[in-house]
Amino acid sequence: MVVSRGKTPNAQETFLQMAQASGLRGRILITVGLLILCRLGIFIPVPGIDRVAFSNDLQGNANLGGVIGFLDIFSGGGLSALGVFALGILPYINASIILQLLTAAVPALEDLQKNEGEAGRRKIAQLTRYVSLGWALLQSIVIAVWVTRYAVTPGPLFTIQTALALVAGSMFVMWISELITERGIGNGASLLIFLNIVATLPRSLQQTLELAQSGDRSTVGGIVILLIVFLATIVGIVFVQEGTRRIPVVSARRQVGNRVYSERSSYLPLRLNQGGVMPIIFASAILVLPFSLANFTSNEVVLRIANYLSPNGPTPWLYALFYLVLIVAFSYFYSSLILNPVDLAQNLKKMGSSIPGVRPGRATSQYVQGVLNRLTILGAVFLGLVAIIPTAVEGATRIRTFQGFGATSLLILVGVAIDTAKQVQTYVISQRYEGMVKD
Repeated sequence: MVVSRGKTPNAQETFLQMAQASGLRGRILITVGLLILCRLGIFIPVPGIDRVAFSNDLQGNANLGGVIGFLDIFSGGGLSALGVFALGILPYINASIILQLLTAAVPALEDLQKNEGEAGRRKIAQLTRYVSLGWALLQSIVIAVWVTRYAVTPGPLFTIQTALALVAGSMFVMWISELITERGIGNGASLLIFLNIVATLPRSLQQTLELAQSGDRSTVGGIVILLIVFLATIVGIVFVQEGTRRIPVVSARRQVGNRVYSERSSYLPLRLNQGGVMPIIFASAILVLPFSLANFTSNEVVLRIANYLSPNGPTPWLYALFYLVLIVAFSYFYSSLILNPVDLAQNLKKMGSSIPGVRPGRATSQYVQGVLNRLTILGAVFLGLVAIIPTAVEGATRIRTFQGFGATSLLILVGVAIDTAKQVQTYVISQRYEGMVKD
């Protein structure tokens, strides 16, 4: 085997390990098998529903189709198909976001996360499961009441059966995601969302090819421009996701007992995009809210607001501006949850470390906060451009076959792919050093 010790594993070494190392091969097979099982569960239908009437209503109601289309990105088409796994991993993702926000706001949860170690993290994980169950129950009841109009035999029994089926499917998917995280490769919840997004690609590609075959030169040119924009966006996402600002940190010379530790230099990495895809998800959820209210209430004022905040409405510039403002606001909010400059400065002071040219304590926290603010505004503007440009190009070229597959999907795909590849590389490196010990 060709091994590049001390370096990042190359493709040859990685694939050889995947084929020869039983541990890595077993983890990959478990991951693939469980992902296939989750995908098959989407096509198990919830009984007692007139699917023809439901499908016709989706096609005839633009607002309803838009809301379902956005949620289908994360459920892999399960919601529009009304399968048993229609909710998928969404309740678990929502519960994780809620616990992250509560951890920053509730001192008891913050103490569990920071000071209780592994036991505290297990308690937070258990709380996340309970919140997932409650969230899944709430969403299932809403969906069951909503689809009652399409029921073959409507009534309380149909509502209860539908809600229980959806809750059971969601909890099963959550269990599979945790099983993938524990015994497979990568983060289970992220991989399930990745799979659901990828599952929508063949249909979009097929519609694009049919449009290219039946269209004129301008249509083909628009498709080419759209694909180039997507490829350029993917390249930009990779650079920004991996981009970091390295702040130098110097550890002072110190003596512990009879041993003297010399001065050491390291760095503090601050990511350009601290929040990842979360600011876009939050902003998209808020923008979808008027469409949801318009569909369920049929209020004239809400319908008008939803129309103005639509990318295809009379004022697309207002939609773009509002979207950008929301992304910037949520980027700062999520960045403040992830990194606290005051805690960071205190930890550096306790360890006897400092930033060259910056006094420990308050000056350090102010310096880190200033760097973090500049990085956050750059990352937020990039996220805003990534969110708006594909939609603007779709509107200019009038190619709607990738409708819904935009910035959020691209960021999730690229981010999950990078994280999973890093985990595989970490496993290969661990195997490399195990081989060195055996030699």
